[in-house]
Parts: sequence; C-alpha cells; structure tokens
Amino acid sequence: MGTKRSPEARADELRRLIRRHDKHYYVENAPEIADFEYDQLLAELTVLEKKHPELATPDSPTARVAGVPLEGFTTVRHAVPMLSLDNTYSADELREFDARVKKQLAVGSVAYTVELKLDGVSVSLIYENGLLVRGATRGDGERGDDVTDNIRTIRSVPLRLTGKKLPGTLEVRGEVFMSRSGFATLNERRVRDGAPAFVNPRNAAAGSLKLLDPKEAEKRPLDALFYQVINAFELGIATQTEAVATMVKMGLRAAPHLASCDCIEDAIDVCLSRQERRRELDYDIDGMVVKVDLLEMQLQLGATGKSPRWGIAFKFPAESATTVVRDIVVQVGRTGRLTPVALLEPVFVSGSTVSRATLHNQDEIDRLDIRIGDTVMIEKGGEVIPKIVKVVKSKRTGRPRRFRMPEECPSCGGPASRSDGEVDLRCESVSCPAQLKRRLEHFSSRGAMDIEGLGKALVEQLVDEGLVSDYGDLYSLARDEVAALERMGERSADNLLSALDGSKERPFDRVLYALGIRHVGSRVASALAGGFPSMAVLAAAGAEDLAAIDEVGPVIAASVESFLGAERNMEVVKKLRMAGVRMEVLRRVSRGGPLEGVGFVLTGKLSGMTRPEAAEAIEAAGGRVSSAVSSRTDYVVAGAEPGSKERKAKGLGVTIIDEEELRRLLAN
Repeated sequence: MGTKRSPEARADELRRLIRRHDKHYYVENAPEIADFEYDQLLAELTVLEKKHPELATPDSPTARVAGVPLEGFTTVRHAVPMLSLDNTYSADELREFDARVKKQLAVGSVAYTVELKLDGVSVSLIYENGLLVRGATRGDGERGDDVTDNIRTIRSVPLRLTGKKLPGTLEVRGEVFMSRSGFATLNERRVRDGAPAFVNPRNAAAGSLKLLDPKEAEKRPLDALFYQVINAFELGIATQTEAVATMVKMGLRAAPHLASCDCIEDAIDVCLSRQERRRELDYDIDGMVVKVDLLEMQLQLGATGKSPRWGIAFKFPAESATTVVRDIVVQVGRTGRLTPVALLEPVFVSGSTVSRATLHNQDEIDRLDIRIGDTVMIEKGGEVIPKIVKVVKSKRTGRPRRFRMPEECPSCGGPASRSDGEVDLRCESVSCPAQLKRRLEHFSSRGAMDIEGLGKALVEQLVDEGLVSDYGDLYSLARDEVAALERMGERSADNLLSALDGSKERPFDRVLYALGIRHVGSRVASALAGGFPSMAVLAAAGAEDLAAIDEVGPVIAASVESFLGAERNMEVVKKLRMAGVRMEVLRRVSRGGPLEGVGFVLTGKLSGMTRPEAAEAIEAAGGRVSSAVSSRTDYVVAGAEPGSKERKAKGLGVTIIDEEELRRLLAN
C-alpha cells in the first residue's frame, strides 16, 4: 500500500504538472492532455491552496489573476533603454546597412539573424532567481509603466522559468499582441454584450495591457513572444541565435521563424520571402528585423541616441486604399504651426478606419496637386500614420477646388507668417487660444508633467472659460471653479487638484520638456538638465554654452536661449516656481565625502545610469559637476560617443575615466 502524500507534496506536484502543460499548450503549441483534464488539475490545486493557505506561492498558476484594481500605473526606469530600430524599405538599403556594419567592424563578412517584426506592444520582463517580478511597457524608451499584474494574466508568459542554472537576474524583451483569431472572437463577444468593437488587434492589445483591473485583462486573448535577452553576452551567451534558444529552454515563447544567415544577401532573400507570405500567420507583422548575430560584434557597434547600430527593421510596403477628399482644414499646434489636414470619406486600411490625413504644408499640397473633391490614394506610414501618396487624376471630375493656406490664424485671427528657411506658416499671436490648448495638453502629457485627468476635453473648457491663460495658471485653479465645469463635480475636481499637486515633484528634466520649448524633446531636456542643474543656471547660459552640451546643436541652443530670454515665458516659469514646481535637479546634501571638492565633467552616453543620475551621485559624494571642461576640471567621465569634451580634456591634460572607474571612485 502506497504512502499517502502530504498536502505540501501534492501542491508542489500539481504546480509542476500545470507549468509543464502550460508550456506544452501555450509555448510549444503541442498539448498533451485535454482541456477537461487540465481544468481538473487547476481546480484541485485551487481547493488545496484554499484549504491550506500557507501552501500558496507567488508563482502558483492560481496566482495569475491575484492583483486588485489599480488607481494608476507606477512609472519605472529601464536599466537599459528600450531603443527603437531604424527602418529600411528596400534591399539596397539593407545592403547599405551591411556596408556600414562591416566598415565599423573592419571585417569582410558578417552573419545575421532575421526575425519577425511583430505589430504589438513592446514589453520588458524581469525575472529574479527564475521568478517573474516585473513587467513594464516600453514607454518613452527610458521609462515605462509597471504592468506586472496584467502581464501575469498572459498564459504564454511563465511565472517561473524552467531549468537548473538560472541567472540571479534576467531581463528579456518581447511583444504583447493579439492573434487575428483571438481578436475576432473578442469582438464577437463585445458586440454581443452591446460594447463597441475594437478597431484592430494592436490597439486592442495596447488597451488591454493598460487595464487597471487585472481580472478584466485576464479576459482578453493576449499573447506574448520574446526576442531579446538583455546583457546576454555577460551571461555567457555568444550569439543572438543562442540567446533565442536559451529563452526557449527557460520556458519563454520565442518569436518563431528565426533564420540564421551567413551574409546580407541571404537575409534579403528571407525578408522578401516572408513579405510574400505575411498573411499566412495568425498575427500581424509589419516587417522583418535583421540583427548582427555575434553579440560581441553588437557590443562593438553600440548604438546612437535612439537606435542600435547592430540591427535594422525591413518594413513591408504599406497597404493602400482610395478615398475622396471632402475638405481641407487648418489646425494650430502648440508652437503656432499651421498644419493643413485633409478630411476624407472614411476608408478602412491596414486594420483601422481612416478619416483624416495631414498634408504638412502648402508646398506638399502643391507637389501632390491635391484639390478638394479629388480621389486620392491613402497609405499608412509604418502602418500607423495615414498619408496621401498621390491623386488619382483619372477620376478627377467637375471643378475640384484648389486650397491655399490662410494669411491669418483660423483660431485667433492673428497674422500668420513664414520664417526664413522654413516651409511652415506660424501664428504670431502669444495669446492664441489654439496654441494654448495644445501647450496645455503637452504640459500635462505622460512624458511631461503626467497630470492625470487633464485631458483634451478639460483643457478645452479651462481655456474657453478663461480660467487658464498659461500652464502656470493650472496651479492656482480653485476647487469650486473646476467643480462647476461640465462633467466634473467635486470628486473630479479634488482628483485633478491632487494630480496637479503631485506633478510638482516631477524631475527637472521632465519640467524642461513640459515647457514645450521648440526642438526640445525628452532626450534633449535630460541632456540640458545634466549640464545645467537648475533653471537659474540654464537661463543664464548663452547659446555657445548650450551648444556645448551633447545632443544640443546650434539650432536647439538658439531656440532654448530665445525661449528663456522672452519676458513672458519667464513670467510663466516664475508662476511655476512660486507654485512649488521643481526647478532644479534634486541633489542630496553633501556632508563631506570621498570626492569632496573634486571637479567632474560628464560626456557621452553612460550605460548603467543617466548623466543626471551620475551628477547626483557625484555631488552626494562631495564632488562638483560642471558642463564645460576647464583647468579646474579634475576628471572627465567619458561614455559612448563622448564628443568634443573628450578632445578638450586631452588638450588640457585632464584625466579621462570611464563609467567603471567613476563607480570605483564613488564606492571609495
């Protein structure tokens, strides 16, 4: 007679069995048992863990939907930025990529992998000792949303990795998506329940991943495929091919149809072959990804500020459709730019209905000879942004109306002018309500001040009711006047004021980006904050000082100097400062330290921290950080692509160190 197993032993056995069957069903697409048998195993484990709560584990299959509804997502910083790939659209451009790679590596041939470019939502997963601890969206590449609870609901994502020799920390990256069949089933159910159907699988996947209630996310047919191991070379992995095989061994579902190619011509053949067969898959792809296979070569090639040099996306030709231009209207942007937009007869193309397309400027309208009433061909740039590619003149009938850009702003009636060397018309009025609305939307956006609840509809009301004349006025809004607005009320007003109060703690680089200075994106704002750690220091800098910062050229420097030199803009900055918005990089007060009085200059891209983070660490250790190299500089810390500061340091005889040496100095 056999010995009766303890509840603990049976629970362990059930978890092992369920994980194994999850892998066979969701990862390998080769189920070993019927759904009924699987459900019986899961039901037995659920009962056992309820009867013995002490047996429940964080990685138990019963814990996939353990989260409670959230009020919002936490923003997390990626240890290694999630860069985006450069795009190419022809075989010749792939050959040019190959030539650049071989020239930089000084080699005669390079082996590549070719992988599917999934049309989904990029995510990063972190496992510690084999256990899933975090899942985050790409966000802006530097920061993303923590969506761990929703990631846990995806059956093809293992809560615990398999294998004996797992790394202490493993970060993998991949794509969350919906299959076409799953998307169709979901829409059928929504229509049955009286809910609106989703437009396309990608939007449905993105929206599902951002649901605040994991129990609702669990009802969506989300899937995931993985294609990258971060710091794989440091884990003893030599090639991208080996990295993908390693993920599969650990129980992760890797993107299929990976091809290993000895040369770029073989890679081109794979791309063109898959282009012809893209619809054979049950999920959407918008191209292929070509990567240098040898990871040591990838490290040598490095990356630019936005994209890796060792990989490139081969984009498939966009799908097209024809429709009619019903009208052309002019929109006013936050910088006063007037943009013509074509209003179209709605047409379905590349997975969604298109009813508008930007025409950019009058030169573009003239180049295409677009007239109101014309039949036009529509494509989606990158299968996302609709654009008019040509007029079908054979269908031009009657007398279609020509369009000319107005001489006055359609929002405020102020004069519109074109600066020397520019093709765009801009409204010159500083009080233009349309510009103000767009500036407020930008100021409150996720990558800027991230003010929850301050969306387009509320911005429209705040400006139209005269409650806000600039973004400084947001912080003096009264509860009663906000509550009196349409669809607000006291609770919504309290939530908005709370969000505004919380936004005062945003980092200085986010504040700079939020100001909407022309040409200053999030990366440039971060670079400026690294070189000029307070608004006062930044405002005092000249164009030459500004241009000396990496990622800031003469055009951006002139724009920043002009913005901060305008009295009206500085009045708004003063309002923000008086309201308590952070106007300097947060520093820890030094009480003396190993770097007391030592002068540093930071240049190039650091891999383990941002330059502002490095500056904060140096000052916390007693050191000082400057934006320019001088005789008072003790060390120049040079990262990737260091630029002119490294050359100046060599000329002055200043000691140049790398990030690893900086860490040793800080550790002392």
